[in-house]
Amino acid sequence: MNSHLVRRRQLLAGAAALPLAAAPFANQAGAQGAQRYAALSMFIPAAPGGGWDGLGRAIEQVARPAGMVGSIQFENVGGAGGAVGLPRFVAQRRGRPEALMVAGAVMVGATLTNKSPVTLKDVLPVARLTDESAAIVVPANSDIRDIKGLMDALKAGPGAVAVGGGSAGGIDHILLGLLIKSVGRSAREASYVAFAGGGPAQAAILGGQVKAGISGYSEFAEQIKSGRMRALATSGETRIDPNVPTLKESGIDIVVGNWRGLFAPPGINAEARANHARFAAELHALPAWKELLQTRGWEDAYMEGPAFEEFLRKDSEATLAVLKEIGLA
Repeated sequence: MNSHLVRRRQLLAGAAALPLAAAPFANQAGAQGAQRYAALSMFIPAAPGGGWDGLGRAIEQVARPAGMVGSIQFENVGGAGGAVGLPRFVAQRRGRPEALMVAGAVMVGATLTNKSPVTLKDVLPVARLTDESAAIVVPANSDIRDIKGLMDALKAGPGAVAVGGGSAGGIDHILLGLLIKSVGRSAREASYVAFAGGGPAQAAILGGQVKAGISGYSEFAEQIKSGRMRALATSGETRIDPNVPTLKESGIDIVVGNWRGLFAPPGINAEARANHARFAAELHALPAWKELLQTRGWEDAYMEGPAFEEFLRKDSEATLAVLKEIGLA
């Protein structure tokens, strides 16, 4: 594998192992947190039903009972891996101390692929919260029985294997490109069908509009458990589901993770920014948050402050290198 791809793989796989920034406010949070917002405006730059939406709703599920938030108002603006919603968040939430946005790795790739004039550099990083392995799935009635079957089909002709996932240039698209490249074909041959949210992607997979799908494991978990989808492999270092092998276990040297976190709008003062940092640290310290992570199959990838800012810089550089390497940028 090319050194660029290896660096990207190692960066994403090792994200949770990077030195975590100190959480000076964590010891203030026990089972009950201080109220940080009477009313929080949570912006989700994606359609309902996807990973960012899931994280936003999970924050509400934990923060409201803990007394950290009086109420949360959600706004979903989907399209182009966040490249549509991000400029709206920057323009309409500028200077608002009670506004937060959920975003992550998908937006890094999508803004690069779409050559967006507005990127994560235009918002304020608050904290990285989670990391999640992707699942590669097929509908239960598929003639593709395992990951070898999918890889054989991709090797024979990537263009004949339609694969659904998130927005163009995101983690799902990158993972498909890496899989195709690993069997000696060009990622430019991929038949990738991008969807704005997890709901439409699931419908397309179950309806046979695509032969396979790639997304965060949690987005497919219920369909896998119900037997409507068959998981071929996951993309992390270790198994999420004891019955589903990782790509590495299957002899494919690819490890990719999908991190997600919180960002604030530009133009807020230092007091507002500190309040956001306290909120993230106190949320992370709640026992209910740790229980939720385990339930959802999300890895605890908490990071804030300068460490998170440095991670973002490196992640953007590594993502750009991989997108160029596999022909997506």
